[in-house]
Amino acid sequence: MRARLLAVTALLAVALAGCYREKRELQSPPETSPPDTARLSAVLPGASAPLTPGLQPTADRSRYEENAFAVNQGKRLYRWYNCSGCHSNGGGGMGPPLMDEKWLYGHEPRQIYATIVEGRPNGMPAFGGRIPDDQIWQIVAYVRSLSGQLRKDVATSRADALSAAPPENTREKFKPVPDKPASSSQ
Repeated sequence: MRARLLAVTALLAVALAGCYREKRELQSPPETSPPDTARLSAVLPGASAPLTPGLQPTADRSRYEENAFAVNQGKRLYRWYNCSGCHSNGGGGMGPPLMDEKWLYGHEPRQIYATIVEGRPNGMPAFGGRIPDDQIWQIVAYVRSLSGQLRKDVATSRADALSAAPPENTREKFKPVPDKPASSSQ
């Protein structure tokens, strides 16, 4: 009886020691005020141009792609900042789709970060200085999940609202390829 109790206790200890709880980095936004004027972007399709001085990321936060909480926060922020207004929940509308293999401005985390911070010609506003850096990286992680670029256990599973597309963690993984921007507005 005592050996059984000892074995059960040891198994329970091993099971609890094996549990992994992902780190949740909760940060308050920096004390900054938004610029008084809108900036125009000089970033071109496919270019990996450096960001405007002063708008460089504090660190490469593409590690958020391995944290399910950060990706879920990115999904929430995507809704809050009305990215769906142009990208229609990732399927495209006024803005290009984010759920396929065609990426006009690059699919790497730093390229998506540059798109959000600097904006793009023909419609994508620049959010640099308006959104805290950690929130931009969370949105970057979520945007990459839309085309299946993240691991299934990290991508969000379902929306709390109606959704016209399958959950991000069940989507087919696309191999991103550069796409030539159309001459019409994107």
